[in-house]
Amino acid sequence: MAKKVVVSGLKPSGELHIGNYLGAIKQLVELQNKSDYKRFYFIADYHALTQNYNAKDKSKEIFNMIVDSLAAGIDPKKSVFFLQSHISAHNNLAWIFDTITSTGELSRMIEFKEKVAEGHVPNAGLYAYPVLMAADILIYNADFVPVGDDQRQHVELTRTIARTFNTRFGKTFKEPKTLNAETSRIMSLSDPAKKMSKSIQGGCLFLSDSPKTIKKKVMSAQTDSERTIGFDPAKRPAVSNLVSIFAAFAGISPQKVVKKFEGKGYVDFKKELATLLIEKLKPIQKKRAELMKNKKKVMKIMEDGAEKARPIAEKTLNEAKKKIGLI
Repeated sequence: MAKKVVVSGLKPSGELHIGNYLGAIKQLVELQNKSDYKRFYFIADYHALTQNYNAKDKSKEIFNMIVDSLAAGIDPKKSVFFLQSHISAHNNLAWIFDTITSTGELSRMIEFKEKVAEGHVPNAGLYAYPVLMAADILIYNADFVPVGDDQRQHVELTRTIARTFNTRFGKTFKEPKTLNAETSRIMSLSDPAKKMSKSIQGGCLFLSDSPKTIKKKVMSAQTDSERTIGFDPAKRPAVSNLVSIFAAFAGISPQKVVKKFEGKGYVDFKKELATLLIEKLKPIQKKRAELMKNKKKVMKIMEDGAEKARPIAEKTLNEAKKKIGLI
């Protein structure tokens, strides 16, 4: 029986925090233990160019994302891991998809509207971002795409593009399905109404934070006026956020976390949460420090991954080109 294909891109957009890890990378790492999947994981560096950037800073950001992904458990022996910009077929297929995707479809993309509302320049790259994402996915004949709620609309557009192409030019692409992470969305430690983000430094726990910093941030995290540990995201968002973090790193359900701390207060809970985070992040930080010292080794890993991905992508692109009449 043929293995199912999983495709996922990681956009380099600054230092990784535990929300990034739990929302994306942890699931990708766990999928590596399932023998019935073939995995294509890539650093989406072209997608990272849709906002204003400094070339030197962007280069550093991309390298750090590669290192963070490897340190967090992406294994090039188990997954095809590469840089998006090293495979030109992605962009070539995206242009073909641009010609069959209506501006009406792109205008309905929620993320584009949100980015513009936040003050981002509404450039053509930001507008057409979902079409390149569709090419990233379909070029490897993906069966599944692990995504959060914010990217589900883009996967639906990917399915629409595949369907449109197949209808016009003959069956070529699968319509991929989403794989949803079970982890709750991780919110800011200082403001549970907002998603954890590097823009709110005090409420953001980075994978590279020192034990002292982790303890300080956790102990000062917002809770509520009640005295018990509970899990009710709607009525008690702050403490529920901390329970979700504990559950995800301990590998147990939020309900088991609540039971574990029955009769205990916030101080004891926060102390144990800080200890858990320090323990779980220690091996990631150790591996990260080792990789940062060896850029040549890191880039060799990415080159090897591109060598595996390129012939598969080019085969799909050539098939699509023939279907649409290109010689």
